[in-house]
Amino acid sequence: MTGGTLNSHDTHLPRSTVLVVDDNPQNVELIQAYLESLNCVTEVATDGVEALEKVQQVRPDLIVLDVMMPRMSGFEVCRRLKANAELRDIPVLMVTALNELGDIERGVESGTDDFLSKPINKLELITRVKSLLRVRHLKSQLERTLAYLSEMESGRTSSE
Repeated sequence: MTGGTLNSHDTHLPRSTVLVVDDNPQNVELIQAYLESLNCVTEVATDGVEALEKVQQVRPDLIVLDVMMPRMSGFEVCRRLKANAELRDIPVLMVTALNELGDIERGVESGTDDFLSKPINKLELITRVKSLLRVRHLKSQLERTLAYLSEMESGRTSSE
């Protein structure tokens, strides 16, 4: 690593898709610019309803989700994602200007995986995104390995 710079060589992660959900275009641009140093593609949704539709379409590896949005709050989006068996494993990083303990509790109750406070700090965002993506990819790898072992085990028992 050279001089503390963050680049795609630092992550050792497969190419990932990150869904950025925010109704403020400046926030979206900022987050996208910060994520450029990572090995990821960013998709964008501008409100909670669009976010749920986009998740179904692109199946992102991570969702960076603003809390305060029109049509549906980030809390509700997260709650719906975590209630869906097919989508609940997608990590959610909630971005909020809210610092009240009650809001953090609501985020935890809705199932968020981590929090990021506004204004967004680039190093904090990248560190949290890399960490959540690493966990996501390790879990995927583990599930594939377990499925393979199960397949091998059932093949061995049926041939005995």
